[in-house]
Amino acid sequence: MAKLLLGCIADDFTGATDLANNLVRAGMRVVQAIGVPEARRAGPPQASARPLGGQRGHEVPSVGAEFAPLAADIDAVVVALKSRTIAPAEAIAQSLDALRWLQAQGAQQIYFKYCSTFDSTPQGNIGPVTEALMEALQCDFTIATPAFPDNKRTVFKGYLFAGEVLLNESGMQNHPLTPMTDPNLVRVLQAQCTRKVGLIDHAVVARGAAAIAERIEQLKGEGVSIAIVDAVSNDDLLRLGPALAKMPLVTAGSGVAIGLPANFGLAPSSQASALPAAGGLRAVVSGSCSLATNRQVLDFIQRGGAALAVDPLRIAAGVDVAAEALAWAAPLVEKQPVLVYSTAEAGAVKSVQSRLGVEEAGAMVERTIAAIARGLVERGVRQLVVAGGETSGACVQALGIAQMQIGPQIDPGVPWCHARSDAAPGAGLHIALKSGNFGGDDFFTKAFTVLG
Repeated sequence: MAKLLLGCIADDFTGATDLANNLVRAGMRVVQAIGVPEARRAGPPQASARPLGGQRGHEVPSVGAEFAPLAADIDAVVVALKSRTIAPAEAIAQSLDALRWLQAQGAQQIYFKYCSTFDSTPQGNIGPVTEALMEALQCDFTIATPAFPDNKRTVFKGYLFAGEVLLNESGMQNHPLTPMTDPNLVRVLQAQCTRKVGLIDHAVVARGAAAIAERIEQLKGEGVSIAIVDAVSNDDLLRLGPALAKMPLVTAGSGVAIGLPANFGLAPSSQASALPAAGGLRAVVSGSCSLATNRQVLDFIQRGGAALAVDPLRIAAGVDVAAEALAWAAPLVEKQPVLVYSTAEAGAVKSVQSRLGVEEAGAMVERTIAAIARGLVERGVRQLVVAGGETSGACVQALGIAQMQIGPQIDPGVPWCHARSDAAPGAGLHIALKSGNFGGDDFFTKAFTVLG
């Protein structure tokens, strides 16, 4: 394999496909790896290998392993981790394992990708992972911006907006795992970092790459190591791109990706998103409780779609909800797409969490939705939409997917992918991993029209 142009580390699975989607649209051929690809070792596996995202059965290679290269003609690899909400030390360890593997493939630049809503807590994980990667790369300066204007995520004067409102008024203040109550990204990131955080504001960005580079040198002289960058449009991101050409490490949401392929002489091409022909049955599973996904579920039902809600309290009571859902879906999926969902309003989510605990409630639903997803694929589903970052991680692991080829965009930030799975012998399946906050109201219906 030729040396990689860009090596990417994403902190969740939907975010990884979101990033890969933007790279493909800008002309890069991209493969997404689920966790760090398996290591090739001379001896038996080392006992220190760590499970991906803290879950059993999907190990991240330990330090010192000889990493096997990917056998594909590609420009970029996105290594998808499930590290957004795990302990910071574990997130750092997994991210550094990913970095070592990408370096072994000759990656010319590293991109640490996080959510466009900057999901994190005062303990991390965006800041700690960024600083660990900087140290490993001997990088004295990098940028940070979750801006993704195509999905109405913009940064101005260091403040993050979701649509027309500040982040903390967008519904993200109610996120069950990473509630975002402060829209000031300089403050949010500084709370997680030991290095000094600064700002490259819109007045600088609007003047282009030379002005951005000049501001970077000024900030470095002031002892700043990480700078939040304003961006309110794709033009801002395209102006930023050339200023990042020689930066060893870029940290951002997926929006910045639109300006990077041109640094390597690449341009948009339809060949970059070509996938095998699609067929088979169609289904959607959703574990997201975001406002956007709530609307998508409602839209699907209002259009007459076949939908079944999963009740976390029945799961907790020991009912085999997965088996019930598969029995319900069996006769329906032969005729039309089906939706199985645990989506709920914020009040209902908090009620369940108060009874079961935040972590247990989330993990329990993820396991159930993942079991349903695998069961659907085993029963002939070959076009599967998964909504929710944590849910997507659980489903991909349950399906035993190791790599995904990135294909055409459904909505901004969400592409169709093609993957091999032992649950879908032969030609594999098409799968779309949707971040909870992404997609139009008709996403669940529209997705299947893209594949034809």
